[in-house]
Amino acid sequence: MSGIHPSAVIEDGAQIDPGATIGPFCVIGPDVTIAPGVVLKSHVVVTGQTEIGEDTEIFPFSVIGEIPQDLKFKGESTRLVIGKRNRIREHVTMNTGTEGGGGLTRIGDDCLFMAGCHIAHDAMIGNNCVIVNSVAIAGHCVLEDDVIVGGLSGVHQFVRIGRGAIIGAVTMVTNDVIPYGLVQAPRGELHGLNLVGLKRRGVSRSDITALRAGFQMLAQGEGTFHNRAARLRDETTSDYVREIVDFVLADSDRHFLTPR
Repeated sequence: MSGIHPSAVIEDGAQIDPGATIGPFCVIGPDVTIAPGVVLKSHVVVTGQTEIGEDTEIFPFSVIGEIPQDLKFKGESTRLVIGKRNRIREHVTMNTGTEGGGGLTRIGDDCLFMAGCHIAHDAMIGNNCVIVNSVAIAGHCVLEDDVIVGGLSGVHQFVRIGRGAIIGAVTMVTNDVIPYGLVQAPRGELHGLNLVGLKRRGVSRSDITALRAGFQMLAQGEGTFHNRAARLRDETTSDYVREIVDFVLADSDRHFLTPR
């Protein structure tokens, strides 16, 4: 294990692949599993029942796998699983799960966690997400793939954010966000669709047109928000619009941010 700096502290039981690099003054707990290609720059703490996937890079002073910041936590055995090719910048904190939340915090693949952000217990983060500086993702949140959360924002516990949504900087999100939604303003208002993101992903013009029409129906149609979504499900032929409808009609502990 020549990739381990002599000043690193590796507790007995830790499973570190020979292809990983552990930099100076890192501390690795006994229940940690580190895959090939993982790089811990320096001064990184990894503890708890934590798995770190291939080619993930963690920068100095991050604390990964510590116990939840939840007063209900009583020391039960819970986990943190981090996927492949993530980049976790300085001072990031990620906690393990709680028994009441399923016992698992999960991070997908190819995400960027910028400096100072926090991922709380039982959160589920998808693939290709970008969590910008000093963002706080509370317990039990679900972020689907391709979500961007702007700097200094907070996401309330149990909130779901749908695929491809974007949250503007300095925003507090207290309700669910539809896929491809654009949320901004201090109290998290749904202002439209993430059109820039859709175009960057190569979504066809016809699908974008269908999404715009579906969003307008959700915003201004008759009946409740859920009634409008159910009606839209019966009328649309777009897979993208159906994705929004299925997300809206799924069970959730939070209300939705509704279009303005």
